[in-house]
Amino acid sequence: MRPILLNLLHNCKNKIGQIRFYCSEVVQPKSDIQRIAGDPRLIEFHSSWKPDEEDDLRRQMLKDMRVIPDFISEAEEISLLSEVEPQLKRMRYEFDHWDNAIEGYRETERKTWNEQNNVTLARLRAVAFENGAELLPHTHVLDLAPAGYIKPHVDAVRFCGDTIAGLCLLSSAVMRLMHENQPDFVLDALLARRCLYIMSGVARYQFNHAVLSNEQSMWRGGKLLKKRRIALICREHPKKPSDAL
Repeated sequence: MRPILLNLLHNCKNKIGQIRFYCSEVVQPKSDIQRIAGDPRLIEFHSSWKPDEEDDLRRQMLKDMRVIPDFISEAEEISLLSEVEPQLKRMRYEFDHWDNAIEGYRETERKTWNEQNNVTLARLRAVAFENGAELLPHTHVLDLAPAGYIKPHVDAVRFCGDTIAGLCLLSSAVMRLMHENQPDFVLDALLARRCLYIMSGVARYQFNHAVLSNEQSMWRGGKLLKKRRIALICREHPKKPSDAL
């Protein structure tokens, strides 16, 4: 299970059709659920990124880094936790990540879910991914301890495609994104408990991202204490070499 995350960190309601499985891929079916805009109040640009600098990039980031608050209900959160907790409780938190990119985590993957949770995750996919997108069939389950955090990284494109989407369970956290070539271009995203966050485009490829430790975690000038946090993450299948041509 250890390679699940370290590979990704290297180089670094509801008409939903039947999801079809093709070998190692899930094809997102057509859906009439419209694209939901993120809440811009959950994105804060640092003062180092001047309002008159790269205004087009700033607007694009608001499109490509979306946070949708209260995407799931408390009952849906409890149901999801009931399926992942038994396995996670048998695992130990790790603090010796191979490249020192993450501290205090345990992780697994899950492909099958009960009926209620299948509906919840199908709604996530319908909102986060384009019709016809090829998705990885397993949901990545990442459990961060209260003292756990993720250092800045860019997900390697060979392990996942353009869009990733995650549900935040148990606790809120602050994600920081910093431009790879312009370190003054920084923004924070409040990943509130039970929110859905969706990253694509420039947020994926031009910015690194990190989940802040409690020593650094601030939101709009106030301390935000992260407790134990579980993220359920869905990803697009990596693009084939022919797709990049």
